[in-house]
Amino acid sequence: MSAVEGLTVTHRRYIPYSHAHYAGNLVDGAYGLGLFGDVATELCIRSDGDEGLFASYSDVQFHAPLRAGDVIETTAVLTKVGTRSRRISFSVHVICRGRPDLGESAAEVCDPPILATSATGTVVVPPKA
Repeated sequence: MSAVEGLTVTHRRYIPYSHAHYAGNLVDGAYGLGLFGDVATELCIRSDGDEGLFASYSDVQFHAPLRAGDVIETTAVLTKVGTRSRRISFSVHVICRGRPDLGESAAEVCDPPILATSATGTVVVPPKA
């Protein structure tokens, strides 16, 4: 195991309608931030053999809404390796979206994917033994 800049982890999931929080089946912005924690955990396991601890977020931006029924990809890219800290670039992209205007269960692939949320975060891992 070695923390190498450029290491990338991606998770894909469907957002169920039970997660809709606002009118128009909108999902709250914190939903993506929770997913960032999940991909950061796997990235730390792969790079350092430990789940690590999230220290901070910086430059969180909400570019487009997330909606119930979306299929999304959440990606973490290791961008800087310190002695114990790891800087990670995060993104959530909508790759499929429901189209209720076309039919009750209509949906389409988003080509290109829609950037919904981006952020930079820092995690810390235990010192090497």
